[in-house]
Amino acid sequence: MLLMYLKAFLVGGVICAIGEVLVLRTSITPARILVGYIIAGVVLSAVGLYAPIVEFAGAGATVPLTGFGHALAQGVKHAVEESGLIGAFTGGLSATAGGITAAILFGTLVALIFKPHSK
Repeated sequence: MLLMYLKAFLVGGVICAIGEVLVLRTSITPARILVGYIIAGVVLSAVGLYAPIVEFAGAGATVPLTGFGHALAQGVKHAVEESGLIGAFTGGLSATAGGITAAILFGTLVALIFKPHSK
């Protein structure tokens, strides 16, 4: 069990460290880095490279934004197999509905509790 935690920590840490290096060493905006992570997860999942990383690291690979991209791609893949072309439009949302709902809910709660400031 300790080995499982170590693998998740290391893989998740490497993913986050890459993002931190991109933020500190490049002029790419954080929003573009986040979108890049989601696209990387979709692309790596589409070519079959992300599933082995998820098998190895578990939550260390599914919790970062690359895992969100992987979930989108897998949802679309399964929905297309079951529903045909319409699954390309519905599968990603079905697979990630819980994460999207949590982000909206907690974002709204934080905005209600704290006073947001624009930069």
